Amino acid sequence: MKLTKGIFLGSATMLASAGVQAADVPVKAKAVEYVKVCSLYGAGFYYIPGTDTCIKLGGYMRAQVELGGNSIGVAADTGVAGAQNRLANYYTSRTRGDLKIDTRTATEYGVVRTYFEAWNTWTTGGYTGAGTTATNGSTAYTTSAGSQVAGGALGIPYAFIQFAGFTLGKANSQFSTPWGEYPANFHELPGSGPWDPVNQFSYTADFGQGISASFSAQDQVQNFTSNIWNVSAATAAGLATGAYGANDIGGTRAPDLVAMLRVDQAWGLFQASVAAHDNHAAYYGASEVTGYPSDKWGWAGQLALSIKNIPTGPGDSINLTGVYTNGASRYSFNDYMSTTFARYGGTSVPGAYQSVGLGGISDSVFVAGAGQELTRTYGFNAGYNHNWDAHWVSTIFGGFGAVRYNGTAKGYICGAFVANLALSSGLAGCNPDFNYAVVGTQTSWTPVKNLTFGVELTYNILDQKYASGSTVTLPLQSGIAKPGAVYELKDQSNVTMLLHVQRNW
Repeated sequence: MKLTKGIFLGSATMLASAGVQAADVPVKAKAVEYVKVCSLYGAGFYYIPGTDTCIKLGGYMRAQVELGGNSIGVAADTGVAGAQNRLANYYTSRTRGDLKIDTRTATEYGVVRTYFEAWNTWTTGGYTGAGTTATNGSTAYTTSAGSQVAGGALGIPYAFIQFAGFTLGKANSQFSTPWGEYPANFHELPGSGPWDPVNQFSYTADFGQGISASFSAQDQVQNFTSNIWNVSAATAAGLATGAYGANDIGGTRAPDLVAMLRVDQAWGLFQASVAAHDNHAAYYGASEVTGYPSDKWGWAGQLALSIKNIPTGPGDSINLTGVYTNGASRYSFNDYMSTTFARYGGTSVPGAYQSVGLGGISDSVFVAGAGQELTRTYGFNAGYNHNWDAHWVSTIFGGFGAVRYNGTAKGYICGAFVANLALSSGLAGCNPDFNYAVVGTQTSWTPVKNLTFGVELTYNILDQKYASGSTVTLPLQSGIAKPGAVYELKDQSNVTMLLHVQRNW
């Protein structure tokens, strides 16, 4: 024991001596890198240590519940939601965690910016199976893997680079207004942008005084593409859901071409946007030898106006948007709503089982051996935003969209509709045109900074144009438990409520 203790003390003495000798040798201390505030681009930016690049981290946590919609932010338009029976969810819940990363670097060519946003979302699903098609009535798993236990859905809405006026990557469409399709209801909360993300190659010229112009080639994705219907392939099962043919979109041949002019000043904002959209169909039949219709370009035009600082209070505003399209229908309708509609309700027609409202949005329709017939749409939305005080905000909003088929397209659709669904009023009572409208109000309370509670109430209506009192004979639809029976064609409406809490950081 004494020997061990002696060795230990001896070693300690030697180390101490070495330390004293080393202390006599001058050593240059390593510079300490501190995180510094970057005030060039607003609050929340910091210099990345050792670089001249500034970074801002942000995000939010959110919880939502929607009543009456079978989804979040989408009306009960189709599927089990539109069926309005025991398969539909009376409520849907969603939680989401979001992360935003914004970097900026000053260069001799201007600021280089990168922006990335990603989230993980968990949304209530529906149980698989319907009636006798399910094992023991139902199963324990939901229809979406992102809704199962320990599941979730990863989303990447934004990922882009901006440099010298150019935007490359997934960013908001240059066609969209700053409020996009949400002129007053908060959806993603104020300041989140129009919420029309799309891959693009864009250039924006800033002329000063709030005047700018943008030119863009953007991806043809679901946000801005509806259906190209081959009516020759229409089936009773498809027509019963509002699909007036087989969706016959071919591969992409050209991006959508967009131009935008904006004046954004203290009084408000004015914007004019146009877009060109190539409709590229596949084949008439199952193989190449059946032929195909030639491409046909459609277009969309938009005018928008925002009036700020109105007399009702500081920060209040009115936002107005009007859109007209020919062969580019998605530019009129919300990116996230369905393009086919089959809503069910009650009926007073003798012999009818229930009523149904049918409708479908397309960019064009055709039949085998003929060219594409473009579909016209038009619509508008408006919103009024009012700040009661620093904590309470209320809004009123509304939107209207109309789908109109030309005479040739109606002939194609009605021929298939009458033959497959036995429309009681025949060709004379067949009209696939329809209107879709929504009105609503939203109130939010922010008790402390960056924590907001909200409630949103909306009423929407599907206004179909088939002859009043007409009936159709629909086939069995086992997926939504609707029997093969006679149904009255009738307008349908729906009320939804969204409860929302969000913490930004």
